[in-house]
Amino acid sequence: MALQVPLVLGDSIPSSPSILDLSSLQWTLGNPAMDISIPARFPSYAHLDLYANHVIGNPEYALNEFNLRWIWKQNWTYTTRIEDLAPQIAEAISKEPGQPDWPSNVGSPFVIPHREFMRKEQNDFGWDWGPAFAPAGPWQTAFVVQLNREQQHVHPRNALIDIYRDGQRNNMIPDQSQPWVVNASIDYIGETIEDPSLTFVLKDGVNQTVADGALNNITSVPGIVTGMTTIPDETVDLWWPIGIGSQTLYWLTVEVSDQKNNTVASVTRRVGFRTVVLNELPVPEDEIAVGVAPGNHWHFEINGHPFFAKENKIALRRRGFREPKYVESMGLWRVLPDYMYDAADEMGILLWSEFEFGDALYPVDQGFLDNVYEEAVYQVRRVNHHPSLAYWAGGNELEILQLYLAKKAAPRKFPRIRADYETLFLSVLFPAVFENSRSISYAPSSTSNGFISLNFTDAPYMPQRYGKLEPGHIYGDTDYYEYDSSVAFNNSAYPVGRFANEFGYHSMPALQTWQEYVPESELFFNSTTVIYRNRHYPPGGLDINYPATSEGMVEMTLAAQRWYPTPMKSDPIANFSAWCWTTQVFQADYYGAQIQFYRRGSGLPQRTLGSLYWQLEDQWAAPTWAGIDRAGRWKILHYRAKDLYSNVIISPFWNVTTRRLELWVTSDLWEEVRGTVDARWYTWEGEEVDLDCSLRGKEVTVGALNSTRIFATTLDDNAKNLIMKANITVAGKLPNSEEVTTLHHTNWFHATPLSQAKLVDPGLQLTHDEEADMFTVTATSGVSAWTWLDTPAGVVVAFDDNGFWLARGSLENWAIVSFRTILMVIGSTR
Repeated sequence: MALQVPLVLGDSIPSSPSILDLSSLQWTLGNPAMDISIPARFPSYAHLDLYANHVIGNPEYALNEFNLRWIWKQNWTYTTRIEDLAPQIAEAISKEPGQPDWPSNVGSPFVIPHREFMRKEQNDFGWDWGPAFAPAGPWQTAFVVQLNREQQHVHPRNALIDIYRDGQRNNMIPDQSQPWVVNASIDYIGETIEDPSLTFVLKDGVNQTVADGALNNITSVPGIVTGMTTIPDETVDLWWPIGIGSQTLYWLTVEVSDQKNNTVASVTRRVGFRTVVLNELPVPEDEIAVGVAPGNHWHFEINGHPFFAKENKIALRRRGFREPKYVESMGLWRVLPDYMYDAADEMGILLWSEFEFGDALYPVDQGFLDNVYEEAVYQVRRVNHHPSLAYWAGGNELEILQLYLAKKAAPRKFPRIRADYETLFLSVLFPAVFENSRSISYAPSSTSNGFISLNFTDAPYMPQRYGKLEPGHIYGDTDYYEYDSSVAFNNSAYPVGRFANEFGYHSMPALQTWQEYVPESELFFNSTTVIYRNRHYPPGGLDINYPATSEGMVEMTLAAQRWYPTPMKSDPIANFSAWCWTTQVFQADYYGAQIQFYRRGSGLPQRTLGSLYWQLEDQWAAPTWAGIDRAGRWKILHYRAKDLYSNVIISPFWNVTTRRLELWVTSDLWEEVRGTVDARWYTWEGEEVDLDCSLRGKEVTVGALNSTRIFATTLDDNAKNLIMKANITVAGKLPNSEEVTTLHHTNWFHATPLSQAKLVDPGLQLTHDEEADMFTVTATSGVSAWTWLDTPAGVVVAFDDNGFWLARGSLENWAIVSFRTILMVIGSTR
């Protein structure tokens, strides 16, 4: 049966006698060529239904991602004949006459080729951190809508709610003294509404009406009706990110009436009142006068306040395989699904959204561009009401990587390649955002040098890459990956920019997670399954590329051996676990060094105001850049980032060549803070050593959103096998708070790599207070580095802290750790 009625996709269509929820029907997944006909769900994927009916095993188990590739080579039909041929369609399009001939080394296909021709989640075709399932199926809910032709009857298919300050324009700094403008635009299916009118009701969280009335300046074209109103600033409270202020949300209902004053459509959206802008404007003279390097800014401002954007980016699991049960963050994420926008609105997390383009050169035939424009307009209008939405990027690693590689590989073709890039990301996506929103900033690539000019008319966005980059001037954000672990902790190698957009290094998931997806016989570091599941470096095609993936395994191995004691346990499973854990230690240590470097940059001429690392969580069990693995277990990285993104931190910076040690204190608070520093030296046995470079109760002051050096010395050989424990205690006000809060932070420094240090058995003891459900860890005979609390297979927990350092003995050095949340209890998935 072919559907001959309007088909609406979405997650929140209200039930009605005239609306049929297709997920309520009986569905069948069929493949006549393979004699397969099985019950199916809706929405779903072919992989999920085949697994649920025991036709295949768990797609994520062992080598199944490779063994099950026959699935995406087949056509799968659901009973309503909604067909999805993903990879075959993409390949066919790539062979059409007139498609561009691009350099072969630009836009790695990772696994399944030709993804750039398919408007589908790009990592579905494989990435260096995820599998290549290329799932096919009706992955969203869908509804059949029956319209009543005897009377005016329409159905909303989408809605734009744009909230901004009067006079505000994208990418520009708004005037915070101006009232709020609420622009509401409803997309509908059905007959054109003649002489429509719009009314609104704004209610707070306890269902009290805050404002209501008619919308003005009504415009109407077939399928779209728009109006706006002004709301005084004092009528509503601001929405703030977590740690800065409250997350005040409202419910906005907009009703559409016809010329007879009959209500014909209504939409309700949860909204917040805030301005968030990516400031890429030139650094003003008054800032240059106090030491900020000239050039252009590249930072975010919330409600008129610059802030340090921190935490991580997210690679969400495919819906249906297993959704995340627990997330925690303090800043800015890159994200896509609806439920994450809703959660971020409530939690106060800002979301960096990208259109689905990344690491490739894309076609620019008119059919493709028309499709992209409609897609972008729909998505911008769909999510614009979320106060958590902070930014739209055209795509990922396009300017910094793809154009760079293209120019290097094919200089003669490069003018056309660059023109194609500008056609898609400046002439199509740019207006898709600016025509539908005044509240959100846009840039064509997630790593860029910003813009030279912005005039909202013809060719409104002039990228900075065409400008003259004068010496001493700093522009844009940075993207940094260095897999030579010998220079991992060399501060001079890290990029100097206004914002650290992306950085990272891969590590292994925990043994317990491997055990859920890999047979025990394959649980060793370089087993066939482990090597196969490592996609760094990408295979570049459908075959297993052992040289490429082995190179990535070698990088992890060398990093572990260079910097930490080499695991040498007699039990093979225990040894594999120790190797996995050591790769996580390096990952956490390396990220930690960069996080502290970029945070220190807030007080240096580069005026760095953001560091986002790659990535938050895994799509599957494999070596990846994630801080949370496939089973939901926190790697050491996630705990380390949580610690180093505290409001005020103390950080050591060590130059191995000059043997110069500096201590810096960094604060991301909006007011000056004062406090004291205590820095002491210990032997590995835990005995305190009194050196001239010890600090006892040193008073420090740190400016607002700034960093300051509090100590510098040159170490002699006496400190070679010593460890410094540095504490800071400050009193300051959190943003939008009148109360003074006491903040603490502790950090450790050792000049000698742990692989060469004279470590001792710290004599760890663990006790549990059952009544309080609290654990106490004590180091009884020495300093304990990277102390780790673990749980058995089948149990996943997140502690308040983990991967911490412990001094020996006294009560003040005990670490008291509690279960934060039990995430899930997992049975066998084999």
